[in-house]
Amino acid sequence: MLNGFYKTQFERILDDADVKIGGQRAWDIQIHHPALYRRVIIQGNLGLGEAYMEGWWECERLEEFFYRVIDSKAEHKLSPPVMLIGKGLSKLYNMQRPSRAFRVAEKHYNIGNDLFKAMLDKRMLYSCGYWKDAENLEEAQEKKLHLIFQKLQLKPGMRVLDIGCGWGGAARFAAENYGVSVHGVTVSTEQAAMARQNCAGLPVTIEVIDYRELHEAFDRIYSIGMFEHVGYKNYRDYFKVVYRCLKEDGLTLLHTIGGNTSSTSVEPWANKYIFPNANIPSASQIASGYEGLFTLEDWHIFTHDDYARTLMAWYENIEKSWSMLPARYDETFQRMWRYYLLSCTGGFRTRTNQLWQMLLSKNGVRERYSVPR
Repeated sequence: MLNGFYKTQFERILDDADVKIGGQRAWDIQIHHPALYRRVIIQGNLGLGEAYMEGWWECERLEEFFYRVIDSKAEHKLSPPVMLIGKGLSKLYNMQRPSRAFRVAEKHYNIGNDLFKAMLDKRMLYSCGYWKDAENLEEAQEKKLHLIFQKLQLKPGMRVLDIGCGWGGAARFAAENYGVSVHGVTVSTEQAAMARQNCAGLPVTIEVIDYRELHEAFDRIYSIGMFEHVGYKNYRDYFKVVYRCLKEDGLTLLHTIGGNTSSTSVEPWANKYIFPNANIPSASQIASGYEGLFTLEDWHIFTHDDYARTLMAWYENIEKSWSMLPARYDETFQRMWRYYLLSCTGGFRTRTNQLWQMLLSKNGVRERYSVPR
């Protein structure tokens, strides 16, 4: 009887999203375990995600399912205790303090370079591509790099800081195509090892260090897809570090996922399995972070399609590669990864999450300057 109650509640939530249990459409879901209803109602997204990892339910097109569920604001209809506990902890404690800075690398970025190499483009850029006039992932990522470095007005001989340099793809591209020297920093030892290989012979240095320890001076500073790990309690400190390290006539660019509302943590499933202690910033949180330090030169909002297309390209790449990857990426891992990529795709399609690029200067650009698009 009680399970019938949970099933009715779950069906009501799905009805609002135009999703049917046992339906024939690509976004309808098939239930393989009757305890799913109770698990979802009590645990929310954490229960839904873990149940998918364990094979309790299936969906032919997960990205379509999540697009409809997120667009219907289903998460507002559930407030299970596990979600409230997570939000409470993030408000009480600085979950991204320096002593915890390396945790996301241990959980995610150090999983294995082979996994990311199979999924990403040839430069291993783990951030949204720029699909304007691009036909494929390689073109979209190259256009993104040109866009960033043209916005920053890179000139030969400049010294550039890459905060969260990943596997060195952007740093190498800047050194090869714009004649600059780059210092990249990351909290991932696996990323750093490959970045040093990828940038060998170029004026690029890679350091495993928390960004808060930086004190050197640079002509330009950029961060691509790292700010999501800074945490709302540290936004002001991040911009203070950039201000301290940027020369007086310098420019800095921030490329980050952004959310429509201010939050203090990501949802519980992603926090547990993908990006521990992450936080998607809102526009007001970012603006208050740099207020009084920088002049805003440009705020570029990518289209709703840019990140969705990027994620789907990653998904298609990795789905073709599982059989060639080590056995440690077992079926449970593969289902986790699929859930991660396709749930994010649905979120971007609804515009719940967006991709922003902010160009900032210390004293305001005085000469005429048309920001590239």
